[in-house]
Amino acid sequence: PEFRDEAVKMAVGSDRPIAQVARELGINPGTLGNWVAAYRKAHPVKEEPLSVSDRARLRELERENRKLKMKNDFLGKAAAFFAQEYR
Repeated sequence: PEFRDEAVKMAVGSDRPIAQVARELGINPGTLGNWVAAYRKAHPVKEEPLSVSDRARLRELERENRKLKMKNDFLGKAAAFFAQEYR
């Protein structure tokens, strides 16, 4: 249990991937991943609520994302149409 706790602290406390930490410790990455998932489930991080400006920016980005997806879909259909005509 002590080794598991230290391994989880190393994985959670660093910016390195879990697989890299697992290799350094000589354990299976899947095992360490399970330990980290259980730790995160038991110790959830509470996020701060978004500020008004952040919410506005998020709405703006979501709107832009929808618009770009529509353009991308249209361009894909247009490319398919012109590719058929070219044959």
